[in-house]
Amino acid sequence: MQRQSHMKIAISLISILFCSTLTGALDEPEYGYNENSENGPQHWGDVKEAWAACKIGQMQSPIELSSKSLVIPNLGGLKYWNYRPQYATVSNRGQNVAVIWEGDAGSIEINGTTFFLQQAHWHWPSEHTIDGRRYDLELHMVHVSPQPDGTNKTAVVGILYKYGSPDPLISKLGKYIRDIPEENEEKSVGMIDPSEIMKGSKVYYRYMGSLTAPPCTEGIIWTVHKKIRTVSRGQVKLLMDTVLKYYAKNNARPLQPLNQREIQLYIPKAMHKPPY
Repeated sequence: MQRQSHMKIAISLISILFCSTLTGALDEPEYGYNENSENGPQHWGDVKEAWAACKIGQMQSPIELSSKSLVIPNLGGLKYWNYRPQYATVSNRGQNVAVIWEGDAGSIEINGTTFFLQQAHWHWPSEHTIDGRRYDLELHMVHVSPQPDGTNKTAVVGILYKYGSPDPLISKLGKYIRDIPEENEEKSVGMIDPSEIMKGSKVYYRYMGSLTAPPCTEGIIWTVHKKIRTVSRGQVKLLMDTVLKYYAKNNARPLQPLNQREIQLYIPKAMHKPPY
């Protein structure tokens, strides 16, 4: 009788361990940000053949941005006035929190090509650095331009933040973000006006790079604003607590080699020097 009891206990323990292992395997994301993990940034290119660019690409992002970059006045300003308020959803995507616009939220124009805003998401700390400094948060606004062959050209606008006053956008979304603690959960948030995010930004960096997460697709037009916004520590903690609970404390890819790429810095002619 006692032997049977011990056997039952042993079987129960084995079942618990098996279920825990299975759950961990099911929960493990395809890629992560823990540098000591087998699916960490340094191994992304080995996880899937389709992600090879993460390992062998020569135009990868993010990169270090320098204020000594060449000034190109004729780059032209981004036409943010083409943005418009549109209904949006906030989504827990497992690796980040994203705002996804449900309709036409407007566009930007770069070199004569129109790119339509699709979504925005956050990385912490910042992925790009400026003059050696890494900031506390980075927002990526992802735009696409549909091509005749069915593919898309992509342009991403990056905005960096340091700790300080709360960010108005996250303040507006905070209550909804708290309602999506699990991956793939989402909430409708009403009308969000993208133009409010861009107010006051006039100086920016421009370079050709890639997506900063798998599949690390290259040919992405990057525009990173030099003006640094502010975000509260509590707001960053809210984003952090919503995703990446078990795998890493951040979702920022390490810096990638520049590989002779040109970084352009646009400064309006009316400005004698860029604002800091």
